[in-house]
Amino acid sequence: MYLKRLELQGFKSFADKTVLEFKPGITSVIGPNGSGKSNISDSIRWVLGEQSMKSLRGAKSEDIIFNGTQNRKSLGFAEASIVIDNSDGALPIEYNEVIVTRKIYRSGESGYFINKVPCRLKDILELFMDTGIGKDRILYYRAR
Repeated sequence: MYLKRLELQGFKSFADKTVLEFKPGITSVIGPNGSGKSNISDSIRWVLGEQSMKSLRGAKSEDIIFNGTQNRKSLGFAEASIVIDNSDGALPIEYNEVIVTRKIYRSGESGYFINKVPCRLKDILELFMDTGIGKDRILYYRAR
């Protein structure tokens, strides 16, 4: 099991749909201050169920939605998806690729999805139970 892909749209500094591909092994994210490096890890934590906006460096839930710039309008939603390679069956679900998505609208509506099927936060927490992965442990997974 490994993080294969991260897809972001409207999440903090990622206004446009952005796809980050990861290969097995170690991945480093580098860039200048303010380029969005921390927003990458924030998005993964958010998808995995982080509820504390303070932990995501915000004050309220709408702070994670792209707020616009002088040259660009704000967006009405934020969405982030993590794509997990599950070909080793480490997750208790019968898919070789598992997509976990979280979406929020400025209206306050929000939702969680597993492989595009609506679910509850509890379902996501149970999916990752006993894997060593969660909102507080996103960067390390050791195969059994």
